[in-house]
This record gives sequence, structure tokens and C-alpha cells, in this order.
Amino acid sequence: MAERKTGDGRTVVSGPAKMTPSEAFVETLVANGVTDIFGIMGSAFMDAMDIFAPAGIRLIPVVHEQRDAHMADGYSRVSGRHGVVIGQNGPGISNCVTAIAAAYWAHSPVVMITPEAGTMGMGLGGFQEANQLPMFQEFTKYQAHVNNPRRMAELTGRAFDRAMSEIGPTQLNIPRDFFYGEIEAEIPEPQRVERGPGGQRSLDEAAELLANAEFPVILSGGGVVMADAVEECRALAERLGAPVVNSYLHNDSFPASHPLWCGPLGYQGSKAAMKLISRADVVVALGSRLGPFGTLPQHGMDYWPKNAKIIQIDADHRMLGLVKKISVGICGDAKAAAIALTQRLAGRDLACDHTHAQRAETIRSEKDAWETELSEWTHERDPFSLDMIAEQAQEDGNWLHPRQVLRELEKAMPPHVMVSTDIGNINSVANSYLRFEEPRSFLAPMSFGNCGYALPTVIGAKAAAPHRPAIAYAGDGAWGMSMGEIMTAVRHDIPVTAVVFHNRQWGAEKKNQVDFYNRRFVAGELDNESFAGIARAMGADGVVVDQLDQVGPALRQAVDAQMNDGRTTVLEIMCTRELGDPFRRDALSKPVRFLEKYQDYV
Repeated sequence: MAERKTGDGRTVVSGPAKMTPSEAFVETLVANGVTDIFGIMGSAFMDAMDIFAPAGIRLIPVVHEQRDAHMADGYSRVSGRHGVVIGQNGPGISNCVTAIAAAYWAHSPVVMITPEAGTMGMGLGGFQEANQLPMFQEFTKYQAHVNNPRRMAELTGRAFDRAMSEIGPTQLNIPRDFFYGEIEAEIPEPQRVERGPGGQRSLDEAAELLANAEFPVILSGGGVVMADAVEECRALAERLGAPVVNSYLHNDSFPASHPLWCGPLGYQGSKAAMKLISRADVVVALGSRLGPFGTLPQHGMDYWPKNAKIIQIDADHRMLGLVKKISVGICGDAKAAAIALTQRLAGRDLACDHTHAQRAETIRSEKDAWETELSEWTHERDPFSLDMIAEQAQEDGNWLHPRQVLRELEKAMPPHVMVSTDIGNINSVANSYLRFEEPRSFLAPMSFGNCGYALPTVIGAKAAAPHRPAIAYAGDGAWGMSMGEIMTAVRHDIPVTAVVFHNRQWGAEKKNQVDFYNRRFVAGELDNESFAGIARAMGADGVVVDQLDQVGPALRQAVDAQMNDGRTTVLEIMCTRELGDPFRRDALSKPVRFLEKYQDYV
């Protein structure tokens, strides 16, 4: 029987050969470079699972299936290749829907393998039967249903190919009885689409706009990270002398130490970035869909430039001009497009060439002003937050201001760090303080915004890059949804560090009750046991931090334990109940009541 070598040194069958569908399935995984799969073992795919080990595939068991898909998301975002998740038919699969939705909005090439009830029992209401394709149709780029065992290799390979070509999750649905039998199959070689820079006419038009721009600004998006285009973005920025702002939650799309870096736009972003882009006459949105949440007013500023020419570059033509009106749309790869534009501008006399020094000084000045403001912004100053600070000063214990904690964590971040953040008030404020030097370093739940994201995602990232420090940020509400995966980290030697902000409340939603409902708090308070103690009970290290000068040393010690001793640590930070700005002020309206018994509830 002929074999061929894969890129990682394993072998797969070459040419048509007799095999079982399980063997065809596993051999196709190997052909696509799969070494890790996240999931809970189940009878629905046990025949294939039985041969994972000799194929060089590790199944990483989790505590809850939602989190195995989050792990696959983190794995793919850090590695740049597929993240793979599998589960038991029915409830095991339905548990994954939320996490696949998050991966969809992160454009992560996750392959969701969904064994389903056997074909002879379908429609009879049998054990764990469910129609699994509709569950994921809104959140996948492609769905493959194995309708005949002889198509196992073909459809498995296509699900992997489409995840990369469509840049997002795909689903491979397999009736559980189709793993068995005897077939003749040929294992397909992976097909990868080569993307170009875009159309020549649109690139020429974009170059002409940039040649005449007096204050160009580059918005560096997630597509820059996915295309490994940071250096090409830097070269274009340096040719133009243009400030570079990060799109929302893509703080790793440009190195923070570079003089042209200005920080992220969007919720709790950089005022320097917002002020600078507001002055732009031409904006290059490189690898960004310009999502609505990343361009909304913030810090009291409606900063998106009303009269600027917008050049949008995205690999998905459907995103061009979808959210913001654009002057030029380029359907292309961020790296190739950046190279093409830089080449077109080389040797030309640009309008902005004559103001490099002046604009550099403006960039420096705005950044310095924002850094000074951040350093002086030690606590929130709205009436509710001031009341909470005063109230907690009378309580037992010491409570730290979240902004001061975030600044100390920023200072203590190790090189090459990967940080995942959960959804919530303090995690959102963290956007102002998270800076990175390399791509594939920042993992957030993007616009799906689900709680319980940070810990499992960073575990997946650590599995993909064990040589890099991995840190998760979570509030105590979101932490309750995912902390069981500490057991996964401990059981399977995937050490991570979690920072839990313990302020005993659902902060983001509580802020709405402050602003719109006269501080009538319903179901927003959380009375928690010690998260550090719970972590120790699960076999990890748990540390309570309630002194500001302990924050940095505690993080450094935890990272050292992670990298050198293989230890997982939970840092429980005791925080005040102050609250930052809401996600968006236009999301709610002041209440109106017509019935007499509700007249006081306004």
C-alpha cells in the first residue's frame, strides 16, 4: 500500500485503498495536520477515537462541551491552522453552539465534527437524537453531511478546506453508524486558496487617494493578523508616516512599541487613536470589516471621520462598504494588498511627505496626553462609583481600583504573552491597557460577546503554543461559567494563569441599572466563595491579591510557575464595585410606565 508524507512527518495512505470509514476519517485528519482535538469522549465516534493515538492525534477532554469549542477557537487563532472539536451526538453537540458562534465572529477556522444519531433510528425520537445541521447553519461557513460512508474522506477533506478558504467555522455531520463498514477511499490532499492583492484598478485608485492624502491613517484589523501582515502594514505606515490604530479587540495587529502605533478604537479604546483618526482625510481599513461596535462613539467622542475617503481592504467582498460608506473597496489579502500599495507609492512624491515631522509630533503628543490621562485615571468618577468606593471603605478587607490593577498587570506582562479576555465591565476597561508586540496574542469573544470565553480559549491557545505565557482575564460572573476548566488545565498539563476580578456583581448589566433604572438592582449581586480556594481544591495554585503593590509580583510569580513548573494559577483580585462606561449608551431607553402599580418604576 502506497503512502505519502505529510508536512509534519506523519504518513497517510496514497491512492485508492480499502479501509473502514473510521480509517478514512482519521487519515483525512492526519492529511490536514490535525494533532489535537478538543471534546468529551463518546460512543458516537468511539470507533474513530480508538485509532486517534496511533495516528498521532491527542484528544483533550474537557469539563463542558461549550468550552471545547472555545479551546478550538483559541487554538486556531494562535496557530493559524484548524482548531478541531468533536462531541457526542445530541446534547454534546448542542452544547457547542455558543462557542461556534463566537468562533464565527472571530473568523476562526474551527472544524466542528458532529456525529449524529444512526440512520436507522432517525425520526423515531431515539436517545440523544437531534437535527444537528440547523443548529449551526447561522454560524458556519460550510456544512458537510456525510450521506454515504464512501464519501467520508471527500467530505471530511472539504470541511477542512472550506474552513481555511472561507476563514471561519465549518461543520462535518456524520451519522454514527457511518463510521463502520468497508469502503474503498482515496485520502484527498488539502487544498489551500492563494489570495491576491485585489483588482489592479481598485489598487491604483487607492494609491492615488493615498498619494494626495495630507493626513492618512491606517486602521489595522484582524485580517492583518490572519494574513501575517504586520510587517507589511508597518512598511506601508512608515512610507506614509501614518498613525496606525487597531480595530476593536485586535490590539495585536500592530506592535505597541512602534512610534506610529496609537492604540485601539471602539469601546474603552485609546483617546489618542480616536483623536487622530478623526483628523484623517484618507483612512486605509486594512483587513477590517469595520464592524459597528468598533466605530461607535466613545469617551464622549463621535470620532469617525465624516468627510474622509475610506479605502477598505477585506478578503470577503461582502464586507466592503457594508457598515461604513467607502470610496474604494479592495477584495484581497491584507498582506498582498499592503505590499501592492507600498510598491505603488515607492518613489512617488506624496502630499504627506512634506509633513512627516509635523505629523510625527502630533502623534507623539496625542499618545503622551493619553498615557498621562490613563495613569492619572486611578478610579471611576461617576456618582455611583464614588458611592461604592466610599461604602466599601467602611467594609472589612481591602479593595483595589480596577484601573490601577489593570495598569499594574500591563507593566508586569511577560514577553510573547497571549491574553484572552472575557466579556464584562472590567474586562472591557482592560482594552485601554492591553498592548502587544506580536500578532496572535490577543483573544476576545468579539461581537458575539458571550461570557465564559476567556479561560477555555486561553487553554486552547496554550495547547497550540506551549512555549508562550498564557493569561486569561475574567470577572467573577463570567468566571463562574468557565472555572471548571481549571480541572482540564491541571489534568492534562496545559498550564495557564487566570486573573479573576472579584467585585461581587454582574458589572456590565448593573451599569445599565444605574444609568436607566435608578439603581434598582435585580439579580446583579454575586456573593462568592474564594475563587483562590476553589482553584486550590481543583489542584491549581490560588492566590488572593488585595494590595496594589502585590499585583505585579503576583502575576510574575504565576507566569514563572506556569512556564517553569507547569503550574496553573488563579489570581483572585479583590476589586471595588466601581463601574466603567456602559457598552453603548444608545442600547436602552429611559423607562416609561402606564399602569398605576408601576408608576414608581421610572
